[in-house]
Amino acid sequence: MNDSTRSQKELFQLEDGITYLNCANMSPMLRSVKQAGMEALERNLSPWKILPADWFTNGEILRGLAAKIFQTNENNIALIPSASYGLATAAKNLKVSPGKEIIILEQQFPSNYYVWENMAEKDHLQLVTIKKTADRSLTENILEKINANTGIIAIPNCHWVDGTWIDLQKISDAAKTVGSYLVLDLSQSLGALPIDIERIQPDFAVSVGYKWMLGPYSLGYMYVSKKWHETGEPLEYSWLIKKGSEDFSRTAYTKGYRDGARKFDMGEFSQFTLLPMAIAALQQILKWNVAFIQSETKKLTDQLSAYKIKMGYSTGKDVNPGHIISIPVDGIDIDLLKKKLAGNKVFISFRGAFIRVSPHLYNGPSDIDKLISCLQ
Repeated sequence: MNDSTRSQKELFQLEDGITYLNCANMSPMLRSVKQAGMEALERNLSPWKILPADWFTNGEILRGLAAKIFQTNENNIALIPSASYGLATAAKNLKVSPGKEIIILEQQFPSNYYVWENMAEKDHLQLVTIKKTADRSLTENILEKINANTGIIAIPNCHWVDGTWIDLQKISDAAKTVGSYLVLDLSQSLGALPIDIERIQPDFAVSVGYKWMLGPYSLGYMYVSKKWHETGEPLEYSWLIKKGSEDFSRTAYTKGYRDGARKFDMGEFSQFTLLPMAIAALQQILKWNVAFIQSETKKLTDQLSAYKIKMGYSTGKDVNPGHIISIPVDGIDIDLLKKKLAGNKVFISFRGAFIRVSPHLYNGPSDIDKLISCLQ
């Protein structure tokens, strides 16, 4: 591990001897995030010191930071508790004629499947599941199924099982051609893979905050296209999203909402403990720069790509981003492998027919070598 990598690792709360290659499951905590949480808990001991403005200030700071990672305006960002919350918000607003199709992926993450399964049953729509094939990339397989009957395309940027990358720009262009809605789950890419959301222009895009966004659990982010700001309906009707809610002396009800995507914020978005933690996390990501995170993690997954080639594993036409890679487990004694990993304190995820490896800046080449040693 070189000095640069070591200095990044020291920013995280990681035990000595641990080889954690599982950021796609949950990120370890940054020391700055822990400190922000501890300080927030101390402040919360004195609720009489919390002023009316404090219910909104950190929300606006976090919204602005998230907007920089999405590469959009802060008015397009809503604060949500989970990806499923954001996807349910999208499904509530997308009106599709009976018989139309919803495109999803085979083995798509459950939270990005159940909502569309429910919508298809309720609104008499057809689910079209895209399968990977050896002769085409996953992007090509999706493009093949987009047609005049496509109503919604609901996909990630990279598959949660094995990290397969999808060209969202090509999908977006095809969606516009046929007049389809586009909904993205960026939980396995936002914060580690650069994205220009204004170029892709989905209707909605969601992400959890506890993976590549390095923040606490139960606080995530949703991009909402401007076309939904006025006509869209929130999933719930919290007092905090209403226009004039900053005035605590008011007792009258109001019809209007706060500006932009704020109308889609979750109830209790003020989150006096979690917001400071998430702010610290996004500040560190922006200090590094997402492109830097991607380039540095790719150096590590390239080691595993070379190992896969050496072992004769087929790569097909699909490509992976730098922060996630998978290795097939066919022919491997899984129980023995799990024992070797546990004995060497190596942490990865088993996903279907693969092990999924997802490093971050706290990892170095020696961590990959340690994993390969276990695999051999």
